[in-house]
Amino acid sequence: MNVPSSLAIVAFAALIHASFQLSVSVLVILSSHTIGARHSQVKLLRLTTSFVIGAGVMTILLLSFVSLVVLSLLGAKISPLAWAIACGMLVGIAISIWMFYYRREKGTTLWIPRGMAEYLTERTKSTKLSAEAFGLGLSSVFGELLFIIAPLTVAALALVQLPSIWQLTGIAIYAFISLLSLLIVWVLISSGHKLSSIQKWRESNKYFLQFTAGSGLIILSVFVYTSQVLGNVVGGV
Repeated sequence: MNVPSSLAIVAFAALIHASFQLSVSVLVILSSHTIGARHSQVKLLRLTTSFVIGAGVMTILLLSFVSLVVLSLLGAKISPLAWAIACGMLVGIAISIWMFYYRREKGTTLWIPRGMAEYLTERTKSTKLSAEAFGLGLSSVFGELLFIIAPLTVAALALVQLPSIWQLTGIAIYAFISLLSLLIVWVLISSGHKLSSIQKWRESNKYFLQFTAGSGLIILSVFVYTSQVLGNVVGGV
């Protein structure tokens, strides 16, 4: 696989990652509690910035870890079978997102284990320091691992085949693009936009975001299967 194709897969996988909403939900709740406690705008900015940095760090750690596992198990040359299995994972998670991502109730409650949801809620209420917000950002990304593992895996398969310098570039691209939705909400909150307006938009568009995330996984699976499975099979004939 050439460098542009690999980076395109990484970027598209990251864009799908960005459509998931757990970290955004936790950031909105954290901001709501901070504003409700009548803390200053400076403290709100400090806490939300630490949260976003924490989410970015966890994303980089997860992608690096998955890449290391892939490299250890499969080596730097990924077989068509491994790509096919990854495509199956993408399709399976896409269907689960279409069916289960949001709970059947008002608001933007996500389908994640209730224990994790309660943990994040309690942590959010008690977060008052930048270090705590940073840890909350780490936890929010990890809490959605069930859904983001598919784009992470595909991105890792693409990354391990690249030269070292491009691997670092790919990780940076993935981290930045995957944080886009979180960064947009962070900018809105930091610039004084009302949380009620942000949340209203999220509620009004939650099924569109759900459909987009699932459809993105399907499109990625078709592209990967065509280029990495069928392409290699035809090329080897």
